[in-house]
Amino acid sequence: MAKLEVAYDAYIRETIRALANPGLLLVSKRTTDGANAMTIGWGAIGVMWGRPTFVVLVRPTRYTFELIEAGGDFTVNVLSRDHASALQYFGAVSGRDIDKLAQRGLATIPSLRVSSPTLEEAVIVYECRVLHSNDVLPERLDAEATKTCYPAGNYHRMYYGEILCVRAEPDAQERL
Repeated sequence: MAKLEVAYDAYIRETIRALANPGLLLVSKRTTDGANAMTIGWGAIGVMWGRPTFVVLVRPTRYTFELIEAGGDFTVNVLSRDHASALQYFGAVSGRDIDKLAQRGLATIPSLRVSSPTLEEAVIVYECRVLHSNDVLPERLDAEATKTCYPAGNYHRMYYGEILCVRAEPDAQERL
């Protein structure tokens, strides 16, 4: 089904609900060929520096980290509830050595404004260009968050992506 361009805030409520459960797919372009996807369960949509922004967090140990560092953009893909098992898979398996998208039968299509592709199966997609990034600083993080979210260290880098385009399928609300 063709995706239509919509305002950046048209589906914020639905996106945040999906982010919390079951998660979203963060897609970045491989430096060679193809794409990689990673499940995310943390993020934020808002306005930073006067621009619509999607903030995502990626650990430096993740393959996605090196791809975003190299490419400077990403897409955030909201899948229908029919893809819950795929979201679990993308959160548990690394794409360094395998094509996770091919393994799960998901296809990519070109994005309109960034080099990272969009998932054809996405109900809603946010195309984002990195405006800024910074690392989570352990000494400045709440002690409880440190204890529960970082027991082994491995703190995230936060990517502030300017939302350049949002597209959604016409029946997005019914499919989420």
